[in-house]
Amino acid sequence: MEKLNSLNQSLIDFFSFKDVIPAEYVWVTLLFLIIFLTLVVNVTMKIALDRLVVKLDKTKTIWDETALHVVRKPLRYFVSFVGFLWAVQILSQYSGKDWTAGLILAWRTGVIVALGWFLLRLIKAVEVNFVSGKSERTLKSDEATIIAIGRLLRLSIIITMSLIILQNFGFSVSGVLAFGGIGGIAVGFAARDLLANFFGSIMVFVDKPFRVGDWIRSPDRKIEGVVEDIGWRVTRIRTFDQRPLYVPNSTFVNIAVENPSRMRNRRIYEHIGLRYQDLDKMDIIIRDVKQMLKDHPDMETDNRTLIVAFNKYNDYAVEFMIYTFTKTTVWVDFHNIKQDVLLKIKHIVQSHGADFAFPTQQLYVQTQSEQEDKLLIPERELEN
Repeated sequence: MEKLNSLNQSLIDFFSFKDVIPAEYVWVTLLFLIIFLTLVVNVTMKIALDRLVVKLDKTKTIWDETALHVVRKPLRYFVSFVGFLWAVQILSQYSGKDWTAGLILAWRTGVIVALGWFLLRLIKAVEVNFVSGKSERTLKSDEATIIAIGRLLRLSIIITMSLIILQNFGFSVSGVLAFGGIGGIAVGFAARDLLANFFGSIMVFVDKPFRVGDWIRSPDRKIEGVVEDIGWRVTRIRTFDQRPLYVPNSTFVNIAVENPSRMRNRRIYEHIGLRYQDLDKMDIIIRDVKQMLKDHPDMETDNRTLIVAFNKYNDYAVEFMIYTFTKTTVWVDFHNIKQDVLLKIKHIVQSHGADFAFPTQQLYVQTQSEQEDKLLIPERELEN
């Protein structure tokens, strides 16, 4: 501040030299000059950064563009803030009042805010690059984990900034932390559900039973759909009828969650019924169906269980079972493959002169003469 006061005094002496500017208007001139210089620096900086962006767009890496994007707004803010403090210093010196303590406090606070803003933007930009897949290095972590780490880092920076600013304003950080410890107990009782959801989200991020984009469902609750967002309090799921479903994160701690998105294959499990008169052809039909499944390009028969076997004597049919897996897990492709398999089974069955059974009943009707004969038998026995 002493150097700034010396600079201000030199400027005042320069403009007051030989009464070029009346003494009572020197401070107005200085304020105008400071505002003008601040605008010139901001405009010059904007033009330079815009030209630099054009050059960096031609590079292969994205991190130089990210760094420029991150530093752009905090840097322009810092230049404007310095100009503002300089103008306030001029007013302080001209009015004869000592605002040094306030200016020093404002300077420290402004630097902390600028640095914190830069770090927050940096963490967000890195998070976006990794989540969007723009990073040159591929992370093993999933999107939800990256977002969770980014949120925790930003929260830590905000808390640290707040504590440093409070300390600059004369508050005791240890007292604030002690008060937070006592108050945290009361808040914990009052916000048990909120804390349960918060820790539930942490468990989801750590255990990773699902991530954004997964199809999940719970046999314990009526929960099924695609995960759209995992927040600190709730997880947003889009059901298959396109309705949003908001589930508190604490729910996932106490229920079983099934994640069909992570299955390796989809299963075809069917029972095919043939007529009883086709029982003699069952063996060759089963053999041809099994061979068809082994030769099918979309079926996984090498590393998964394949069963085609005579299974049951039913009321109106003899059944054989098909138990196999497809290579794809895509829902639409699976049904197309299943349709193709079932149609091929139809051709195999009919090619052997057999056919599929359907529910039938046999009704035995007695003629009138048969009924009369049954009634006459007891009378003849009595005569004998």
